[in-house]
Formats: sequence, structure tokens, C-alpha cells
Amino acid sequence: MSHPQPDLELPPALEDGTLRIVALGGLGEIGRNMAVLEYLGRLLIIDCGVLFPEDHQPGVDLILPDFSYIADRMDDVEAIVLTHGHEDHIGGVPFLLKMRSDIPVVGSRLTLAFIEAKLKEHRITPITRMVKEDEVVTFGDFTCEFVAVNHSIPDALAVAVTTGAGTILHTGDFKMDQLPLDGRITDLRAFARLGERGVDLFMVDSTNAEVPGFVTPERQIGPTLSSVFGQSEGRIVVASFASHVHRIQQVLDAAYEHGRKVVFVGRSMVRNMGIASDLGYLNVPHGVVVDLKDVHSLPDNQIVLMCTGSQGEPMAALSRIANQSHKISVGQGDTVILASSLIPGNENAVFRVINGLMRLGARVVHSGNAKVHVSGHASEGELTYCYNILRPKNVMPVHGEVRHLIANGAIAVKTGVPAQNVILAEDGVVVDLSDGQARIVGAVPCGYVYVDGSAVGTITEAELKDRRILAEEGFVSIFAVVDSNSGKVVAGPQILARGFAEGDEVFDDIKPQIVAALEQAASNQNADAYQLQQVMRRTVGRWVSTRLRRKPMIIPVVVQA
Repeated sequence: MSHPQPDLELPPALEDGTLRIVALGGLGEIGRNMAVLEYLGRLLIIDCGVLFPEDHQPGVDLILPDFSYIADRMDDVEAIVLTHGHEDHIGGVPFLLKMRSDIPVVGSRLTLAFIEAKLKEHRITPITRMVKEDEVVTFGDFTCEFVAVNHSIPDALAVAVTTGAGTILHTGDFKMDQLPLDGRITDLRAFARLGERGVDLFMVDSTNAEVPGFVTPERQIGPTLSSVFGQSEGRIVVASFASHVHRIQQVLDAAYEHGRKVVFVGRSMVRNMGIASDLGYLNVPHGVVVDLKDVHSLPDNQIVLMCTGSQGEPMAALSRIANQSHKISVGQGDTVILASSLIPGNENAVFRVINGLMRLGARVVHSGNAKVHVSGHASEGELTYCYNILRPKNVMPVHGEVRHLIANGAIAVKTGVPAQNVILAEDGVVVDLSDGQARIVGAVPCGYVYVDGSAVGTITEAELKDRRILAEEGFVSIFAVVDSNSGKVVAGPQILARGFAEGDEVFDDIKPQIVAALEQAASNQNADAYQLQQVMRRTVGRWVSTRLRRKPMIIPVVVQA
């Protein structure tokens, strides 16, 4: 297998007749999926999603792909092809279209409905092209054939992109549920036809490559939900992704069966389910859905609250319910169902919410103690089937952490793909396809781009480090006035500390040392305020590290009078 090297250089100029693939996200992580294809000087983008921040990225709202690779080539982009409507595949589109708003956005009916609603919030009116399975559409030199795939959201599509350099099949997110709720299975006949024509590079979902066997059918979740509903005496709160239409359909069906009313909580949940219902993807039994304002007029045993926050997101409804900062409350006799799988990296946040809910007296049902969720991604057995059907010449695992990509590559090798034809790339690694051979040829800069409030890309790792220090180590400010003629300290030092268990008086011991260090440094007539501040910073830093075992952020201020 070809592994990216940390010393990869910038790729050479693209040769005519060669197709270049650069993943700007989604390789080595679960989220911000985005692949850029280049052929004859033109670009095609597949997906443009976001990644949600972890605990070590305080204050960050979203993480975007790094668009710098294509920033000066936006006029070369033929289209943005979206495989499905999940945030980790469409959430970055508004930020990309702010760079050029007339790029055609291509996707299925539901996917486009979700992205259009999102773009409306950003005051962007997109140029869209709706496609469906079995349709073939050409964008410049890229011919795209769309294939139905089954996932945890309706209307997901794989896309086969054919150029003069060969054919790439990108699965997007998919699984092979043979009994899906909507009857729309992954079209293995289309996969077989593509395999017979020849797939030069198979870019395939890796998220569940470590999981043996086959994913449990969605239909098995319905009876479990119904059973939980039947055992629940008080309110039921179900947390799910706001785009998981299939799971929400099962919640509606269970609520109808047990005589309960469903309330959608949260703007994204209300918006997305309204869209899904209007387009016919969600079958809402008559009278089951009621408005949030009607909750208090219904007895607890007739209520189901459908909200976001299954990943422990601090501002989502479920987290706020757990910390009692939401208008909705839970307590003894109530049941909370987390109807989603645990995304790697979110464990601490999710368990914190579970503990908070249980502390309030609620019963919490999740995938660890009941069959209330199944994954939307193909497991090892399903991936093996795909490789055997397609017989691709080259394989490039996508959508997953490094361990998932490696596991997926190993499955490909077991089915007969030559090890040297399995490309294990990470974000920014450049892969060229020509003459039926894919190979790594370099890498481009591809860092995290942070969205923090209205700021996009202005937060750097240095700022995040400062935030982590403030959160973990505390803050110390020191102020002193030094006589510029005599070099004597005439006022201060005044010390203000935050985030310390000790009171400010603990710093009284260091003040004489600060005065001595400042006056010694000021005796050098060339010492300016900046140099004196650094002296003060070093003096306090050494003392705090030795005495208090802390490394706080230190802000020294010296005024020369």
C-alpha cells in the first residue's frame, strides 16, 4: 500500500491526459468531506462538508475544509456534486459559494432542498441542478453517472466520474441494507455494470471497515423503539441528527402507535423535517406533530420531544436540557433515547450529557444498552461484496480516521486488489490517475479552517493554544511603573490572577523579586518597556511554575514614567 510521507513536496504540474484527485477533508477524520478532481485545467468538487469541534478546540463553532488550494482557481470549477444531505457533506457549501456564488450545485431532490434552506440563511441563491439515480450529466470534461445508494438519509447517491483519464466511482456514504424503510437499496446492478466497463479508481466509504459482518437492517429498530415507548410512563425525549429522516419516521410511527404527540425541538430539526414532510420523504400521521407551545397543555405520558444533541454538542437542545438551561425539563419517570451512533471524539461530551440526564432522574436509552440505532455505513462484509462486484484497478479509501482507511485498504487487498494499487492518503495528499495507475505525487497545504462566530479562518492554532491555557492554567496580569531616569519601580507591581485556587495574596512573595529584576534591567539605559515586560514575564513565570506548578498566560504591562 502507498502511504503518504510527511516530507511530501508540492506536486508537479498536471500532465495532459491525467486526472488529479485532492481530498481537502474527510481523510483521517470523520467530517468535512471534500474531494477536488482536476482534468485538463478544469475542476469538479465532490461534497463540501464541515467537521464539528472537539474539547481541545474551545470556542470553535465549525471546522471547514481548507479552500486555499483552489482559492485562485474558482473560475475553473465546473460544479459541486453533493452525494447526500448530511452536514459533514454539505455544511461547507455556503462558505465555498461566498467565494463564487454561481457554481452549479448538483444533488438529489432532498439534498438540494436541505442545502437551499441552509443557503437561504446565508442569503445566497444558488444555481442548482437536480439529478437522480441512473441519470448521466456532463459538466465540462467530467461525465457524471449517478447511482442510488442506501444510507441513513433518503436520496443518497454515489457518483461515477468519467474523463479521458479513466473512471472514478465515489460512493459517498453508503451501506447495503436489504430491507430499507423507503425500499431504496444500494444499486449493486449499477455497480456491476460499472465494474464491467472498468473502474479505474474506487473511492469508498471507510467508516465501518473495522466492523465485521453486515449492518443491522433499519427495520429492526422500529420494534425496539416501540418497546421502549410502551415501557415509558412520563415524557420521552429522542435525540437524533436533524437530517436522520428514517429514524425520525420510526419515532413518529412509535408515537402514533402509543397515542403520543411529537414535538420537534430546535430550528434545524423543525426546518429539515418540514422539508422532508413537504417533499414526501417523511410520512407524518395526522395529528401526531404538535407545536412546542402546546407541550404544557398535554400530560407527560402523551409527549415525545424530538431534538438535536445526540453527540453532546454544548449548545444543542439535549445538552441544555441536561444542564437545566432549556425551557424543556426532564425528571423522574421520563425517558431519553439517544438514537444515533457515537462519533469518535465525542465520547466525553456524550457521557457528560447522559450523566446529567440520569442525575435528574431520567432513564437514558442509547446504542450501548439497547438497539435504538444502526449505522449508516457499510461494514466489512458489505465492502467485501462491493470489491468483488466492481473489481476496481485502484482503491482509495475515504471518509474515516486513519485506522478506518487502513482497515478498508486491507479488505481491498484480501479481495485481490494489488497492495501497490491501494492508495492510503490523508487530507492534502495529491493522487494522479493515468494509464490505469493511481499514485501519490505530492501534497498541498491543507489545514483546519475554524469558524468562530462571524469570523472564518482568522482563528489559528496559536489562538486555540491561548484559549486552552486560559481554560487549564489560568491568567496572570502584572502592572508596574518604572522611573525612566532612575530605573526605580515607583508604582506596583500590581498582580491580578484568575483561574487559581489561591488568592492574589499568594503573589506577595514574588513582588520583591519582580522589583529587583526590573530595577536591575532598568539600570541598562537601553532597556525599553518591551524588554522590561519580558523580564517581568520570565520572573513571574519561573516562580509560578516552581511554587504553584502552573503555566498560566502571563500579561505584563510596564509603563516608563
